[in-house]
Amino acid sequence: MDSTTGIILAISLIIIMFGMGLSLTLSDFKRVFVFPKAIIIGLCCQIVFLPLIGYTLATALELSPTTAIGLMLLAACPGGPTSNMLTFLAKGDLALSVSLTAVASVLTIFTIPLIVQFAVQEFSNESQAIRVDALTMIKQLTIIVLIPVALGMWTKHRFGEFASRMEKPIKVASALIFVLVVIGITYSIRDVFMSYLREAGLPAILLNIFTMSIGFLLAVLFKLNRRQAISISIETGIQNGTLAITLATIALNNVEFSIVPATYGLLMYVSATLIILTRKSLGVKD
Repeated sequence: MDSTTGIILAISLIIIMFGMGLSLTLSDFKRVFVFPKAIIIGLCCQIVFLPLIGYTLATALELSPTTAIGLMLLAACPGGPTSNMLTFLAKGDLALSVSLTAVASVLTIFTIPLIVQFAVQEFSNESQAIRVDALTMIKQLTIIVLIPVALGMWTKHRFGEFASRMEKPIKVASALIFVLVVIGITYSIRDVFMSYLREAGLPAILLNIFTMSIGFLLAVLFKLNRRQAISISIETGIQNGTLAITLATIALNNVEFSIVPATYGLLMYVSATLIILTRKSLGVKD
């Protein structure tokens, strides 16, 4: 991957994460202590069960090293801004969704390097000379995730009216950026894209279905209300595909690892749409 593409990807993600920061306040982080049960269950789903499901799928399906590492990279990422929008449309607990996105985005700065390092050691073969520098990855994540989110939150605090006006345009821009990123990735590896897509499609679909199902079932098992269960389900199943693609191309310097995140990023909307339509058809108000 050339350096220009890497810079474009990094800038795109920074814009997306800044936009997410515009929708956050310190109270979103304080909810961890005010409503710990729902937050803890949601974080366990994202940080513990999601990578475990990814590993189980990669092993059970006997995926190629490239696809397996791409799947684990995606599973290591937190939910993105899209999950908040989908939660709102599905009539979930939006405050819980935003809080989970905020807290997970900070925690995964430290967990992503560990999970990716494990995946590389577990699945890479001798022909793939991949080295994961955990400290460098943490620095990269801080620059492209933590700092933009913090700047967005500061902007919202100091210039509330401006932040409110910019929140929706940036969300629209984020969606467009993701589509352009997927198109760019597809074009850059067009010679091998279809062969990888055939292998990446099934694990991407299964990861989405299993994670959303487990998120919902655990929430119900621990007696959370239906709106909270919907939020945790979506937060667990809707990952930050743009972050995974950016790390694949910048931190791991292998654009082929982004096939699974790109495929997943398109397929995840199908299951999310089904949840939204089901909620609307049932007229759920809880």
